[in-house]
Amino acid sequence: MVSPCLRPLRVSVVDGRKKLCGIWCHSGVNRSVNRELPEQALLQIYGETIRPLYRFVSKRVGGDAALAEDLVQDTWMRALDSWPARGVPDEPLAWLVRVARNSLIDHFRRVTPQLVDPVRLDLENAAFSPDAPDLASVVSWGLARLRRRHSIVLEAFYFDGRTTREIAAELKTTERAIEGALRRARAQLKKTLKPVMRPFDSKRRVVEGASHAGPTRTL
Repeated sequence: MVSPCLRPLRVSVVDGRKKLCGIWCHSGVNRSVNRELPEQALLQIYGETIRPLYRFVSKRVGGDAALAEDLVQDTWMRALDSWPARGVPDEPLAWLVRVARNSLIDHFRRVTPQLVDPVRLDLENAAFSPDAPDLASVVSWGLARLRRRHSIVLEAFYFDGRTTREIAAELKTTERAIEGALRRARAQLKKTLKPVMRPFDSKRRVVEGASHAGPTRTL
């Protein structure tokens, strides 16, 4: 079954309301002003951005398809509200990702994740990756509560799978600076995640944790 958010975009405007993939949305733009959506350009942008946008969101919600679809759909609704009045941004995907990130932060600030075993959330282990739905939710919950300077490097490392060298190049700094930033950011994330850690049972948890070990990722 194809995700609703990955189907071809259908846009129509009736009485000041926009319809995307069968969902109605009231426009925030003054309805007395006649602004036509550049439909063909919009369809092209949708086709070029929907899959990377969905991947961006899906990774951060641990593959929860229903939640990812809701957040992606909400992101495109905001685009349909904003772009007719303000114009299509020069980098549509970057705009959509920024809006989706803010929606993710809002979502994870409203919810409380299930408790997770500390052994499974070993941030210092190079093999750690928040691929499981519960781990992704917990990490995203923590990132939503960090300052942006901390969350940006952790998000790039854990969710985008970038190395310290790649992050340094993107942020135009040195690899050593990023290594230090990651250490400080991990320390802040560990403090933030304490309320959602299960009490540690060393004998049982270490055995369980061993089964989650994976290949080591070179930094």
